Amino acid sequence: MGSKIVFGTDGWRGAIAEDYTFENVRRCAQGFAFYLLHHGKQGQTLVIGYDKRFLSEDFALAAAEVMAGNDFYVLLTDGATPTPVIAYAVVDKKATGAINITASHNPPIDNGFKVRDEHGGAIAPDGLKEIESLIPDSEADCKRMPAKDAQASGKITYFDASIDYIVHLKDLIDLEPIKNAGLNIVVDAMWGNGAGWFTRLLAGGKTKVMEIHNTRNPIFPEMKRPEPIPPNINVGLRTTVEQNADALLITDGDADRLGVGDENGVFVNQLQVYGLLAFYLLEVRKERGAIVKTLSTTSMLEKLGKLYDVPVYETGVGFKYVAPKMMETDAMIGGEESGGYAFRGNVPERDGILAGLYMLDFMVKLNKKPSELLALLFSKVGAHYYDRIDTSFDGNRSDREKMILNEHPREIGGLKVTGLNTLDGYKFILEDGGWLLIRFSGTEAIMRVYCETTHQDKVQAILHDGLKIAGLA
Repeated sequence: MGSKIVFGTDGWRGAIAEDYTFENVRRCAQGFAFYLLHHGKQGQTLVIGYDKRFLSEDFALAAAEVMAGNDFYVLLTDGATPTPVIAYAVVDKKATGAINITASHNPPIDNGFKVRDEHGGAIAPDGLKEIESLIPDSEADCKRMPAKDAQASGKITYFDASIDYIVHLKDLIDLEPIKNAGLNIVVDAMWGNGAGWFTRLLAGGKTKVMEIHNTRNPIFPEMKRPEPIPPNINVGLRTTVEQNADALLITDGDADRLGVGDENGVFVNQLQVYGLLAFYLLEVRKERGAIVKTLSTTSMLEKLGKLYDVPVYETGVGFKYVAPKMMETDAMIGGEESGGYAFRGNVPERDGILAGLYMLDFMVKLNKKPSELLALLFSKVGAHYYDRIDTSFDGNRSDREKMILNEHPREIGGLKVTGLNTLDGYKFILEDGGWLLIRFSGTEAIMRVYCETTHQDKVQAILHDGLKIAGLA
């Protein structure tokens, strides 16, 4: 009997060769096949793509063999492909869903298995639980059609997903002003799927794009993991200063997340980027519509919602919550603290490429550099400061949760506690409108302590108090 496979906030991830094995990938694929068959999707088309991690293309082919064995038609990407491009292909090809072999921002030893619905978005929590329950205990219960036979019969077809995605992008944004703006941009692809994309999209004009970390290297040198936050991006920030660049754009391992560095080599954190993107849509593009945010992202969005009279909805952490809420509310934008942002008119999936283009368009339209855009945002909603600590912990998770609930702090970091939100973790609301959040990772044995406040000098005190509440200090 195989080990139990549990889906986290965005699919299943594991250590390669330890629990992430060909056997377990096939078992996951069979569980997804059973799920689709149970919902009347037999004989339909499925998109499968992958990233640049170790053996990803082989794991993707193993999943494709199982789906073909269950009488599905598989469109398999002909190379490593960004997650948003895979998601768009689902809609463009009228597929019933997708499998994406990627561990996104995880450490080099990991790989992952993500599933997507017919809209290209994350499957809701109830659906993920159903898929989990249908994963067979043994590889012997997996149906397979050898790749050679599947290709000969048309059950597996390789395709280039980039072509139609680029056509679609040009419906969402006019690239010509960015091409002709004469910007000097550094792009850090973090050895991942974002390599070559901004160069390809912005070629032919005065704007120059310099890429770093843009080849395949699954050990991810010069960073702990391909997650677009410090210290992983420090080389990119230094390069921005050395090249006298106007901005740094960073895409994570599968290019669904965006990080930003300003012209001075200073990191623009992911909460600030979300505020900037929402501000851009509201102020520059004059769009109106709901904003969907996870509870771990910025309260600047509520302030923008009031200023522009648009609703703001808060969800649990993960796009399995954000995507369904975006579709329900026809949201203008949805996003999360990890640097993933999705947009109306596109699929309800994080898109680091489109987010990066929107940031560049914001710079061009207002003729401002990133630090100036952030100052403009702060002039509207006030300055906000954020930080996060991730730490491993000993003992039982439920015991930790009881400890947190029993604390009842009246003050955190010298600020009065005005409320507690337990939607996903433990979010203590502070008197300045800021917050402290303590929650457990859905994919790793890690506790995360986050905060946002309008008091720059209180950030570390708030985090320290958070660690004490969690019994970690």
